[in-house]
Amino acid sequence: MNPETTPVSRHPTHTVQVGSVPVGGAAPIVVQSMTNTDTADITATVQQISQLAQAGSELVRITVNSEAAARAVAPICERLDTENLNVPLIGDFHFNGHKLLERYPECAMALAKYRINPGNVGRGKKRDEQFATMIETACRHDKAVRIGVNWGSLDQELVARVMDENSRREQPADSRHIIHEIMVTSALESAQRAEALGLAAGRIILSVKMSGVQDLIAVYRSLAEQCNYALHLGLTEAGMGSRGIVASSTALAILLQQGIGDTIRISLTPEPGGSRTGEVLVAQEILQSMGLRSFTPDVIACPGCGRTSSDYFQKLARNIQGYLRNQMPAWHRQYPGVENMTVAVMGCVVNGPGESKHANIGISLPGTGERPVAPVYVDGKKTVTLKGERIAEEFQQLVTAYVEKNYAE
Repeated sequence: MNPETTPVSRHPTHTVQVGSVPVGGAAPIVVQSMTNTDTADITATVQQISQLAQAGSELVRITVNSEAAARAVAPICERLDTENLNVPLIGDFHFNGHKLLERYPECAMALAKYRINPGNVGRGKKRDEQFATMIETACRHDKAVRIGVNWGSLDQELVARVMDENSRREQPADSRHIIHEIMVTSALESAQRAEALGLAAGRIILSVKMSGVQDLIAVYRSLAEQCNYALHLGLTEAGMGSRGIVASSTALAILLQQGIGDTIRISLTPEPGGSRTGEVLVAQEILQSMGLRSFTPDVIACPGCGRTSSDYFQKLARNIQGYLRNQMPAWHRQYPGVENMTVAVMGCVVNGPGESKHANIGISLPGTGERPVAPVYVDGKKTVTLKGERIAEEFQQLVTAYVEKNYAE
């Protein structure tokens, strides 16, 4: 790889143990997601956590905003255990987290990590007291803490202080720069306060989430330059559909390329009634496309053109991709390394044979006016030519046979 395309060395961080999952240091970048169920609804929450975990979420955050939600946390963890779902849960606390963690020690013990927003802990003396209560609870139960600053809920006392300091400068910074400074200051001062209260640096993760791509890049760069804590990345309120996917991918890819980030979450707004698993798949695809991690075999497929008037290759590419992803929960255990496999599904003779030869296994389907045959290439060599009505089924069988032959332990 050229130096320009090689990911830089990752920013050195403490390794934080979140349940069974290591975050930071030399550990792989971790995919995280969040439920949108009422946590008090144990059945619905367990079901959604299960869906997210099956999709590949390695950490799942749940809202803990009421006594009913706090009471539900331990039973949720027990249900997950009975279903052999070993996914660490993160409690998302705002406003009343200090009370809930004190009143419900079983909740405090069951969670693997607490997420604390410095802007929503309290005001004045209460802020310091309530923050201390949450940190001391984390220390008592040996839990990790994410101090998550969000520009939509900044600590107003800190905002006033930094704004006042800026006004006294000979050359005051513009408001955008000051917001960035406040975000970073809030995260660092809160982390320092947590350490002073006894929480080890190796139990702290920081985040500074914003909804603008350039803002997010700037604020995380600044934070990474000033600390050695593990960092959680995410573009907050990214939006729906392609807008949210493109914005999140753009921002996170730039930061990850610079070695910044230890966990990521893609905050997509799902369609009404839609699944939350989409955000997990996008996070995985960002990491896989950058060569930082592999989760499922890559399916290489051409976009189609006037030479590919049939949609057969499009359907085959879609079906193969779905088949591979559906097999991965079992294949991941049975066939280590299969996630690094590449499969090519091409639509005509122009690039079809070449791309198929570069893949582990590939098929070049006939384009418009071409002979109705589909040569298959395995590790660069043509092995068989498929014909007739069952090309899709036969190619899927060949892919499965390749996996069983080459990735079995």
